[in-house]
Amino acid sequence: MTASALKDRITEDMKAAMRAREADRLGAIRMLLAAIKQKEVDERISADDAQVAAIVDKLIKQRRDSIAQFEQAGRTDLVERERAEVTVLSAYLPAQADAAEINALIESALTQVQARGPQDMGKVMGLLKPKLAGRADLSAVSATVGALLKGRAG
Repeated sequence: MTASALKDRITEDMKAAMRAREADRLGAIRMLLAAIKQKEVDERISADDAQVAAIVDKLIKQRRDSIAQFEQAGRTDLVERERAEVTVLSAYLPAQADAAEINALIESALTQVQARGPQDMGKVMGLLKPKLAGRADLSAVSATVGALLKGRAG
């Protein structure tokens, strides 16, 4: 497998953050590189761009979950730190899909699997995940698909 251009960019950004003494940015980038390294070691692979983007997406989702919990607890200091990490990590995601593209992909997937109701949710999401991973909030896509499939039930 070829080396990941995205991973190389992240490594270069880490060096730049070190030179600029940007401690918060450096911490977020090191955390990302550690997660990539962990996946590579666990699975004995060399992560490609798609796998790196999936790791970034997962870390951002974790940060967003933490932000929600910290807001409930009134910990604004921690909320700001997590938001800063989301900002740093977001720079490594591919361009986000717009609503029109997401809706077109959903309609295409529904037609492709001849979805008739909620029981087809797995098939539809199975088609959508590789196309939208890192480019859209998959939980929101899943909710939209679920609502459309409920409308088809009966």
